[in-house]
Amino acid sequence: MEIEKAEPTEAEIAAAAAKRAKAETIGRYVAMFFMPLIMVGMMISGYLGTMHAPAPNNMPIAIVASSTQADAFATAVEAATPDAVDLQMVDSEAAARELVMNREVTAAVSIVDGKATVITASAAGSTQASTVTAVLAPQVLAQGMTFESEDLVPLPKKDAAGLGAMFMATALVMAGYLPFSMTLSNSPELLRFRRAVPLLAGWSALVAGLIWLVTGPILGMIDGSNAAGVLGIAWLGVFAIGSVQLLLTRFLGPMAVIVGMFLLMVLGIPASNMSFSVYTMPSFFTVLHGFLPTPAIGEALRSLLYFQDGDVWSHLLVLIIGAVVALVLTLFVDISRRRRNPDHTGPKATVPSLHGGPRPKTKFWRYFSLLMFPLVMVGMMISIMLGAMHSPMPKDMPVTIVGATVEQAQQAVDGLEKNMPGMFDLLATDSADEARTQVQDRTATAAFILPSAEAPTATLVTNQAAGTSAQMVVKGIFGQVAAGQQLEMQTEELAPLHDNDTMGTVSMYLTMGWILSGFMIIIVGANAQPKSRPLKMLLPIVAGWSVFMSAVLYLIAGPFTGSVDGDFWPLFGVGIVAIFCVAMFSAAIERLIGMFAILPVVGLLIMLGVPSSGGALSVFMEPEIFRTLHDIMPMAAGVESVRSILYFGGDVVGHHLLTFAIWGAVSLVAMVIIDAIKPPRTESHPIDDDVVEAVAVATEPVKELASV
Repeated sequence: MEIEKAEPTEAEIAAAAAKRAKAETIGRYVAMFFMPLIMVGMMISGYLGTMHAPAPNNMPIAIVASSTQADAFATAVEAATPDAVDLQMVDSEAAARELVMNREVTAAVSIVDGKATVITASAAGSTQASTVTAVLAPQVLAQGMTFESEDLVPLPKKDAAGLGAMFMATALVMAGYLPFSMTLSNSPELLRFRRAVPLLAGWSALVAGLIWLVTGPILGMIDGSNAAGVLGIAWLGVFAIGSVQLLLTRFLGPMAVIVGMFLLMVLGIPASNMSFSVYTMPSFFTVLHGFLPTPAIGEALRSLLYFQDGDVWSHLLVLIIGAVVALVLTLFVDISRRRRNPDHTGPKATVPSLHGGPRPKTKFWRYFSLLMFPLVMVGMMISIMLGAMHSPMPKDMPVTIVGATVEQAQQAVDGLEKNMPGMFDLLATDSADEARTQVQDRTATAAFILPSAEAPTATLVTNQAAGTSAQMVVKGIFGQVAAGQQLEMQTEELAPLHDNDTMGTVSMYLTMGWILSGFMIIIVGANAQPKSRPLKMLLPIVAGWSVFMSAVLYLIAGPFTGSVDGDFWPLFGVGIVAIFCVAMFSAAIERLIGMFAILPVVGLLIMLGVPSSGGALSVFMEPEIFRTLHDIMPMAAGVESVRSILYFGGDVVGHHLLTFAIWGAVSLVAMVIIDAIKPPRTESHPIDDDVVEAVAVATEPVKELASV
């Protein structure tokens, strides 16, 4: 006897609906916090963990076995730096040079008649050449030999820092992984295999053309003879990465972007051998260098632009294999799913529009938005970042010249300005103490103290913690000045970098974590949980998030990666203020243009913020506009605050907190005005899933035939 199941009562139905609504609300809030936490956490952990203090690690070096002196030198180097080098003996200098040219070794050493020549190729990585030279030079001098250096492949004048290939590779990687996750959320019908592949091919061609346009005709970094090669590498790089992302979306949906960022940015950038030598990273990055797409694109561009050799194909093969395997697997997955479930119509759209309003009525505007979003991001990366830093030369860099009298100092200033016009803004003084104070408080990059009867040696006073790029420039140029005048010169360092911050980049990466935390909680929250948008909900959420993420980022910088020792409370406090104020600015822009807020927020705070911060390169080595931006941008305020806390006793933190406060207060007032005119949306706009309906209608006859 069957017992009929009682129909649920209205109260039970209402209770079940309330339970589902509660679970959905909790899930949305979890997503609102989880996504930014994972993305910010993995990026900052990856960058700080690998690049806060890069050190030589089994750098391959060739020694020409020409004499017993060479054998003794090799033995001394291995004894002094056993983990830093991986030495190999070669029979001839010609063989050693070939190894350097092929980038199989980082340097070669040829010893003849007590003279050791260190042979490098700065085009293979300027930091790599300087690092390996710094390892070998002291050992050469310790053996009583004369030191000489030779650069087989110097960097071209149009790309003196070797940043061209690096920024091009980064922009291409972004173009490959960025579009598909957003397309999946907004217009998933475009990711069907037959549509996605030709669309990806066209997108790759568009990005390749944009990269060539900016780096060639606009910036003049690429010669016409390399245009075809750059276009080909760029197209293949975007297509290969996009193919892998297409496969990942089949399994992970919108979360594929996290896996893409992890493989391509968190692991790919340290393994790329572009910004830092891969032989200064942990050992497993040398393995990743051989098969990740980021190193493949970067090394292919480097081979083409700097070495003009055939090695480009070994790197292109990585991309070709990756693209073919990814597309074949994607097609296999689609066929398998269609066989298991012929009625499956694919994922549904979850983001109605990118501009924050109702879903566009026509597909043209929806697809146009999907095109412009990543295209503008790539354009900003390659034009602003590379345009600012591709030719780093000092321009009006402030340096104080100290003489026994002001007249003597002014005479030296006049001579230097005649020989180096426009490079330095020179100030004459007769007080060495005043000059040191100017260097200490960062109003002067360096001070050059002329020799006198009491001190016959010239002294260059520098401030490494204020920026390594500026310090290296003044040491190099004023060293040449002293040598030209046949003067001995000693260097006096007022604020050397800590052992756990040897490149001075900790301040930039920590600030980047604050900036990303502030804007991502707004962008993700507005879509994952629209109920968080009203100010009465948003302010306590952002306040709590700011406290939480400031603590998390300190834990990453301190105990987890060892990039920072101590200074918890000041860094924690500045982090809270920075995250909160950036979030307010992001929320004000999001009120106006929805997810498109990512473009102006990232453009202002990251793309313009990094060059203007002085964290990666001195603002006196960039276009003049970035000196003006340095005084008003949040990124610069964060970098200078962290530097001040870590190295200068927090001397200028108050000034930079005021910068954050102005951004936050103005943004908050703007939000109040915007909300008064148009109350914030608290529910997602409806999505008319006409695509799914059309597929269902089209397959109805098939269903009827199958049932018969």
